Amino acid sequence: MSTKVGMISLGCAKNLVDAEIMLGSVLQRGMEITSRADEADVLVINTQRFAKELSNEMPEVDAFVGLDQVSELGAIVEKVVARASSPCLTDKVSVPHDDVDLAFANTRPTYIPNYDTPRFRLTPAHSAYLKIAEGCNHPCSFCVIPQMRGKHRSRTMESVLAEIRGLVSEGVREINLISQDTTYYGMDLWPEKAGPRQPVDSSRGPTLSRLLREIQKIDGEFWVRLLYTHPAHWSDELIETIAECDKVARYIDIPLQHIDESMLQRMRRETSRTHIERLIDKLRDGIAGVALRTTFIVGFPGETDAEFETLLQFIERTRFERLGIFKYSQEQGSRAAKMPNQISTRVKNARYRKAMSIQQKIAHETASEKIGSGLNLLVDQPHIARTEADAPDVDPRVILSRPAPVGEFIQRKITGSRGYDLLA
Repeated sequence: MSTKVGMISLGCAKNLVDAEIMLGSVLQRGMEITSRADEADVLVINTQRFAKELSNEMPEVDAFVGLDQVSELGAIVEKVVARASSPCLTDKVSVPHDDVDLAFANTRPTYIPNYDTPRFRLTPAHSAYLKIAEGCNHPCSFCVIPQMRGKHRSRTMESVLAEIRGLVSEGVREINLISQDTTYYGMDLWPEKAGPRQPVDSSRGPTLSRLLREIQKIDGEFWVRLLYTHPAHWSDELIETIAECDKVARYIDIPLQHIDESMLQRMRRETSRTHIERLIDKLRDGIAGVALRTTFIVGFPGETDAEFETLLQFIERTRFERLGIFKYSQEQGSRAAKMPNQISTRVKNARYRKAMSIQQKIAHETASEKIGSGLNLLVDQPHIARTEADAPDVDPRVILSRPAPVGEFIQRKITGSRGYDLLA
């Protein structure tokens, strides 16, 4: 009987791609995948924590796998199962460090997936996440991603394009491009080193702009969505490229985290308020009908009432089409975790509610403005679809009055709204 492996994947879409690669490795080794934890011979928890930290907290765990080993999970599971079934072992099973390299804890990872890396997709058949790079070079004080995932390293353009062609040939209609910093794509491959605030410039080497123009040439009916762009790297060239490529969704995910100048400095965001405001104007002027999605953090250490009020005023004035609020959480190992003037949970919750109440009103008004218009929709379920302005899992939906074929594009007239969602 083959080994059954279960997976619980926590975190964002970038973690989800790691989970798909791990499960692909499991299938390649002839094992089975189960969605029920109680059926699994081996249960894998995919999370974003330091392995060394977890090994101290959870000594009962058999093995800790780092980013450099995600494509080798099948072989690691075989070792765990073999040791567990060995009569010479005690009840407590562990995998020694020479069997499972804990590089995740000891060195910065170097792994990046390729187009032919085995994957078991966990998304619907018509939608996929595609990781174009791994790691991050930004020093944000609230984050430990550079320590966990290493420096930014891009896949080659040929690798990304080959994977997109394969997905489109399988019937995928939506390809969500992801990385820790999507706008920095390709710059690490330049002959001359790019700076931390280098704007997209295809005259110097591979860029996201050049990649999008090559994607535009691929035959098929699909759209490409940009997620996790960083405000530091946007350029007029990239804006012009998106405007000219109709396969690129009119949707920009650009996490800003805050707008108050002193807060941006303490967060080490490498962008100023002036830069952000000018960029938003350029995006809206340069890309007709673009929907901007962002996220902000409230309750960051030392955030004053005045700094929070500055953020609220910015949200009200800018009127983002899509917006999320995170309550600051101390990330062990980050600079911000050690900062003085940590904000109480009570204050964080109050600020979260106040910010979301403002955005809720904006979102309802934005939805009402769509009533009467005809929109191109991608069908997720017979009675549920999404517009170009809605990423999977995080944004609103369109509720369909008549069923439609799943995984296909349809045209429908918007007849009303219900909360954040549209009706058609």
